[in-house]
Amino acid sequence: MPITILIGAQWGDEGKGRVVDWLAAQADIVARYAGGDNAGHTVALDGEVYKLHLIPSGILHSNVVSIMGNGMVINPVNLVREIQALRRVGVEITPERLVISSRAHIITPAHVALDKANELALGDAKIGTTLRGIGPAYLDKTGRAGIRTGDMLLDVEEFAEGLIAAIELSNEDLRARALEPLDAQAAAQSYLEAADFLRPYIQDVSIYLYKALKAGKSVVCEGAQGTLLDIDHGSYPFVTSSSPTAGGALTGLGVGPLYVDRVLGVAKAFSTRVGGGPMPTELHGAIAEHFRGSGANFWDEFGTTTGRPRRCGWLDLVMLRYAVGVNGLSELMLTKMDILSGLDELKLATAYEIDGERHEYPPVTNEQLERAKPIYETMPGWREDISNCRSFGDLPAAAQAYIERVVELCDLPIDIVSVGPERDQLVMKTAAPATPVKLRNL
Repeated sequence: MPITILIGAQWGDEGKGRVVDWLAAQADIVARYAGGDNAGHTVALDGEVYKLHLIPSGILHSNVVSIMGNGMVINPVNLVREIQALRRVGVEITPERLVISSRAHIITPAHVALDKANELALGDAKIGTTLRGIGPAYLDKTGRAGIRTGDMLLDVEEFAEGLIAAIELSNEDLRARALEPLDAQAAAQSYLEAADFLRPYIQDVSIYLYKALKAGKSVVCEGAQGTLLDIDHGSYPFVTSSSPTAGGALTGLGVGPLYVDRVLGVAKAFSTRVGGGPMPTELHGAIAEHFRGSGANFWDEFGTTTGRPRRCGWLDLVMLRYAVGVNGLSELMLTKMDILSGLDELKLATAYEIDGERHEYPPVTNEQLERAKPIYETMPGWREDISNCRSFGDLPAAAQAYIERVVELCDLPIDIVSVGPERDQLVMKTAAPATPVKLRNL
């Protein structure tokens, strides 16, 4: 297993964190390749709940090196806070266990302020960002005006001058919108302290991974968000600012495709979305509330980063098939099958009807997607609690049939299903292998 790429196959929040945690037990390196602290990965272990926003989920395994790739945008102050919070609960984090790419870009306080200003200006047409400064940071990156983490290795005064200049430039934009400008000097001070803390962790990740792969090390690539939020392949402009697809893993880490032998897609057994944008299978009422939960448990459908309630709906196979093609998935894993328990019948959206025509893949425009009417296939549900099931044969017949139908409609194997948040709440079709196996040639 040189490289396994883990992909969110929906609109994010698929449960990738706990899947990465499971894969990390059999890997040497877990490398995150995109996004920033707009992501929220939750891992439950022995009754403890770990909520990670920047650091890869592999950090919970003492034998794993965690890498933050060049495709990420990083708020240094928030990263230091996350490291310190993990240390307080006993997670060891050292420069030998955490490596930060010198080519990742820095989110400044100005980026956060501009993100909020941009959403405010959009009013009812707002995208629904996490307001963490992600979009403005990527905009500066592509506009060749960004500051990289490698700049924190510079002379302190030189780094401070560049940061203050960037904030002052953004202040001109804030003033033009009649918004309060930032105190550049105060903001720079907190970033200088973070830079001093993070300096030992920063190096060239591409070279690090090249050497590790040549030495036979195994790597799990951890994505943030999901395929349907991809800047190119999602429902633009209701997307993130990075590429959470398989192609983004390669560019976001600086590795070549010949090292990849597995692309694992993760999807919930139903659909969720946060923020604006079309969602053809969205539900309202009792079933949506059943999927969402009350918010009393971390397993409920409320954003790890924002706390916002997620929009919920039936599993959308039209979108899922699209994600299979975009990423070249070799297999699927379904999460949250336990949430479907207690429903008398379940529905799968197998196609859309748009202006009298049947579509088995998403239409090109959002305007068409907003008018799409799902064509549903109804299947029997089950009442049994399946959270203690550990083999496929333990599942109710209706749950087995549901999984097999998804397999047929996506033409991909599903050998692993989660039935709860804990590490051991996994249903295996076959006995768990000592190391992940390649189920299909790419």
